[in-house]
Amino acid sequence: MRGLNDLLPNVIVLIRLIRVYPRPIKMPASILNRRREEFPTLISGIHLLSHSLGPMPHAARESMLAYCEAWEQHTNEDAWANAWWELSQRVGDQIAQIIGAVPGSVQIQPNASIAHASVASCFEFTAGKRNKVVTSALDFPSMEYIWEAQRALGAKIETVASPDGISIPSEKILAAIDQTTALVAMSHTSFRSSYRVDTRAIVERAHQVGALVLLDVYQSAGAMELDADGWGVDFLIGGTIKWLCGGPACGYLYVRPDLQRDLRPRLTGWVAHDAPFDFAPAPMRYAKSVRRFAQGTPSIPALYSALPGLRIIGEVGIEIIARESRRRTAMMIEFAMERGWKINSPLNVEERGGSVMIGVEDGPAMVERLAERKVFVDSRPGVGLRISPHFFNTDEEVREALGVLEGLIG
Repeated sequence: MRGLNDLLPNVIVLIRLIRVYPRPIKMPASILNRRREEFPTLISGIHLLSHSLGPMPHAARESMLAYCEAWEQHTNEDAWANAWWELSQRVGDQIAQIIGAVPGSVQIQPNASIAHASVASCFEFTAGKRNKVVTSALDFPSMEYIWEAQRALGAKIETVASPDGISIPSEKILAAIDQTTALVAMSHTSFRSSYRVDTRAIVERAHQVGALVLLDVYQSAGAMELDADGWGVDFLIGGTIKWLCGGPACGYLYVRPDLQRDLRPRLTGWVAHDAPFDFAPAPMRYAKSVRRFAQGTPSIPALYSALPGLRIIGEVGIEIIARESRRRTAMMIEFAMERGWKINSPLNVEERGGSVMIGVEDGPAMVERLAERKVFVDSRPGVGLRISPHFFNTDEEVREALGVLEGLIG
């Protein structure tokens, strides 16, 4: 019989896993528990940076320790067989619930750029006249870089301009989508201005002409209500590091279920094989599921770091979070308008994400001055300050942050 000292490491791992992954408890819709005690970072100041880096949940430390314990005990209990191999699917299904998708529709990726490039690798732009990709001037630069690189492979890129640097009239986007369009690829919510596109109209128009739609929801998932299934969108990409309160290096790709068996991404690897542990030689035999969009060995530490944040977001509920976001961003805009500040975000709540951009003369300098006063935001060129309250922020914090900014603007 094994002694207590022999069993102790496995007991510690079990206790930590129970603490990190308790059974979810759904909050009543009328009650908002901001869960502030679960985010130690909030003690250090007013965190309004969820568009960039969400605060670390306290349970993330325990989750990472559970990963280390599983690795350390691998010779006693096979970590790959017991937990790690299925972890990508488990995390993917949790993300699917948050973005309004069915289980089995999300494949974890190293980051959003790889997710985007994986989709791009499915297209043959020299195969016929359907070679146009419609993008937007408000997209994150990685999207532009990826599609610019496809020009050498025959892609024609049409970037829809923004007349004011804040929004793009929907009719301009719809007019760019025609019979030569292979894909519409743009941000659902812009990192620059928080402008949110009309997803249903874009998907409807694209599908009318036989094109597919990819949306980057990095600035939406975890803050806004998404409906991947209801929209009929073909691809969604994003990551956990922002509104989902997860760590870096955990991106994801949603693929519409009825598309999954038809596409053959050239950006691939052994995990995407239908029988990866056969270690079969080429040619590739793709998995008959969303796993065909995988590449090599998944980043297991990143998956562990994402679990607590996903659990918290799921328990609080996207409907409640989105409602709070709409209310607080409206409050911020009203405060700014009363003082005559320049607002570089849409005023219409139906066109706005979870951030508000306030124009200031020197964004980086103002970020530093605010940080000295324990108000944490960031800035972008031509936009000014990016300010993003999340569900864990209190109204008092938001008002205090705005008051500090008012004192600095003078």
